[in-house]
Amino acid sequence: MATITTNGATQTHVTPKAFYRAHWPTPPKFETKLEEREYLKFRLAQAFRIFGNLGYDEGVAGHITVRDPLNPESFWVNPFGVHFKLIKPSDLLLVDHTGKILEESGPIRRLNTAAFMIHSAIHVARPDVICAAHSHSIYGRAFSTLGKELDITTQDSCAFYNDHVVYRQFRGIVLDEVEGQHIAETLGSKKAAILQNHGLLVATRSVESTVFFFISLEKCCRVQLLADAAAAGKGQETVKISAEEAQDTWKTVGSEHAGWFSALPEFQLLEATEGITFENSISAKRA
Repeated sequence: MATITTNGATQTHVTPKAFYRAHWPTPPKFETKLEEREYLKFRLAQAFRIFGNLGYDEGVAGHITVRDPLNPESFWVNPFGVHFKLIKPSDLLLVDHTGKILEESGPIRRLNTAAFMIHSAIHVARPDVICAAHSHSIYGRAFSTLGKELDITTQDSCAFYNDHVVYRQFRGIVLDEVEGQHIAETLGSKKAAILQNHGLLVATRSVESTVFFFISLEKCCRVQLLADAAAAGKGQETVKISAEEAQDTWKTVGSEHAGWFSALPEFQLLEATEGITFENSISAKRA
């Protein structure tokens, strides 16, 4: 707001920035924790189908989890061995931090041990994390073999400036609790990790931002692989963005809300393609 006095008269004008903020969409709010649970399960199932449509599946590998709002010491996860594109809210498993599959779970009660070991450790270490995702996406997997952080060379990669790590201790499939804890410790307070010789991991405060930043990190890995190859062919190096500019850009493109908002088109496209929204799915259940 700006207040201007002209000839003794005071006028209040809305600045462009204030107008922009007033019309900025915000995450939904819920009257009950049960309603929030239903929404998060619906959104999580959508996230799996988005990942499936983007080709992030690799056999039975890959998992996305969301913390349960009714019981924060548990999380929802995909049943082991079901294709991402087929997952519905009713399929999801509710698992506590001991690995017990709880009664609210779907009918296919198979739990991926690696999913539990990685995600349970993250949800315990990071109370702020609502959703975490890991898959064996092609470009993230290829980039992970380099054992290095992402170079900050594009506007999009600035979202990960000082906000991602490399976990360099590949020990095969994550089947023990200690390995999951090591991954969580390495992730620290960052939103993303490149698991060396393995793939990508993203953990944020919403399903939407986790989906967007995973997609973005996968694309950034692809861009760097292409750019590095092109530069090497000419005997050059890629041009890096300065620390000051990268940090300033991160404030715009790397925030939680930026990730949440940037994901909305992916969910809009899925809903337009499938004809299924949270609202009409709830109406169908009540009918």
